[in-house]
Amino acid sequence: MSDSENRIALAREDLCRYIAACYYQPEPAFAEEGVFVTLLDAAKLVHPDLVPHAEKLGAEFASAATADLLLDYTRLFLGPSHILAKPYGSFWLEGQKTLMGESTMAVLDLYREGGFDMDDEFKELPDHVAAELEFLYLLIFRQNEARANGDLERLNAMTALKNRFLAEHLGRWIGPFTDTVKEGAESVFYRQLAELTALFVSMEMRAEEVDSALH
Repeated sequence: MSDSENRIALAREDLCRYIAACYYQPEPAFAEEGVFVTLLDAAKLVHPDLVPHAEKLGAEFASAATADLLLDYTRLFLGPSHILAKPYGSFWLEGQKTLMGESTMAVLDLYREGGFDMDDEFKELPDHVAAELEFLYLLIFRQNEARANGDLERLNAMTALKNRFLAEHLGRWIGPFTDTVKEGAESVFYRQLAELTALFVSMEMRAEEVDSALH
């Protein structure tokens, strides 16, 4: 793998990790920890189509009041009476009244296969969008790690697991979920987050897999 390809692969890690972070409750620490700077730098390396959304995401977070973003976050993802865009895979895959269904158990099996442990402080369901994006990040990280170590068997295993995860889980529901976020969001920030998420996941699904050959 060339230096340029390696930089892009590492940028995909960062991009996925920080998109996932944006699905947690908004707080000033996002900006203080450089989330949007890193996210934009990664987007520039991964694909030019991602850049306008990453730029707008950071700009909107900087200009919006945290209280306003928190209100929109609550409306979209928490409720309490009506959640506009339920952030759980089972809701989209198994019907609108299903949580912790068969698809949730199936994704937990994939997490275990990938060595992904849920943090004890994570109080959401296992198929929350942030958790599934963090698992995707971990799989990209482990692909890159295996490639760097010249471990073809490990690389092929992580590539196959990532492809299964996207085909059977995240890739099946991220589209309707992000469409609903775009329709329901009052803030530009969450509309841009939805655009960026959908575009990145679709790119991961469409990418030609060159991971089976080490350079």
